[in-house]
Amino acid sequence: MSQSESLISCWVEQLCQHLQQERYSRCVARNYPHDARCFLRYLVRRGQALQSVSPADVEHYLDGLRRRRDRRVLPASWRRAHRAAIQMLLRLVHGKWPPESAPTTTDEIAVHEVVNGYDAWMEELRGLSASTRENGRAEARWLLGWLRDHGKSVATLCVADLDAYIASRGVSMRRSSKMAMVSTLRGVLRYLYGSGRMPWDLADTIEGPPLYALERIPSTIRREDIKRVLKALRCDRSPQGRRDYAVLMLLSTYGLRAGEILGLRLSDIDWRHERLRIRHAKTGAYSELPLLRGPADALLDYLKQGRPETTLREVFLRALAPYRPLSSSTALHYIVSRRLQAVGVSLTGKGGTHVLRHSRAVSLLNSGAPIKVIGDVLGHRSARSTVVYLKLATEDLRAVALDLPEGVSP
Repeated sequence: MSQSESLISCWVEQLCQHLQQERYSRCVARNYPHDARCFLRYLVRRGQALQSVSPADVEHYLDGLRRRRDRRVLPASWRRAHRAAIQMLLRLVHGKWPPESAPTTTDEIAVHEVVNGYDAWMEELRGLSASTRENGRAEARWLLGWLRDHGKSVATLCVADLDAYIASRGVSMRRSSKMAMVSTLRGVLRYLYGSGRMPWDLADTIEGPPLYALERIPSTIRREDIKRVLKALRCDRSPQGRRDYAVLMLLSTYGLRAGEILGLRLSDIDWRHERLRIRHAKTGAYSELPLLRGPADALLDYLKQGRPETTLREVFLRALAPYRPLSSSTALHYIVSRRLQAVGVSLTGKGGTHVLRHSRAVSLLNSGAPIKVIGDVLGHRSARSTVVYLKLATEDLRAVALDLPEGVSP
């Protein structure tokens, strides 16, 4: 065996071990090593080292692939499969793929310096969370890019420029999104002023659109539709179906937030005392809820029959390898939306996990539960957070409607 073939076999063996450790399917374990071996031989023919491969090299290789039987370009699904195998191999080599491109031009280097400095300022001086810092970095890039495109600089930034920037950014935004954007922008401006890049502090000169307390009516779903979704899910005995059924049972029974589902760990389920320990995502406080029969059966069925064998302590995991915890509320939003659509339930307002939270609040209101009890179940710190759901008690509001005076038409 030549030295190059020996090196190829070494990398392919590492890939096979990774696939086995992560318990990928037989199809993936069979196809990925073959695709990786073909790519490695392509690099040998070009005289290129694996460590020097760039994303452009990968795309060039994929462009040259042809089907064996008719020499036609690969279908999109085949191309994606080849790319996935190559990227997994490159992640084993580099630890991360695709690599972050280093700034090359003067403008790119300047933006990179400002964004990195702002990130360090947010973390070290303000102690902001990773997600907040990510939003801040993105806003800083947006602002610096807008200034570059309009021939302006940070040193000469004025209120008129900020008004024009906010107007361009907020074209398709709702008022709440615009307000969040303006709030994030204020942080960027404070950093630019504090780091000496701006001669004056413009953070307090910009204003977002007015927002009013309790102005929006939360979206809800009828109880009959929730039962229909759960009934259909109960018939899905696949690992993914068992997981989704347990998730929707918890959401519809307790009105949990997405972060509370994602953060649920095996140690939070007290089977002996029939209690469920919840860490509330917004407040950081913990509360204990009774582990009712329906959610308990759904959790037990998922843990026994649907959850992959792993050392991870999070309850809900991906249904396919690599088996990792569900990492974002987007994943739960997709689960809920897909399951609702599968039984023909369409929503007119916001969807996702919060629609089940709102619906749980409505059911508690209709049962006559006090506001304090509803707030405790939903994990609210203040009664003001719970009062918003009073707008959903439409039947009670109709009952107290005043009769029109005689002779006055509606």
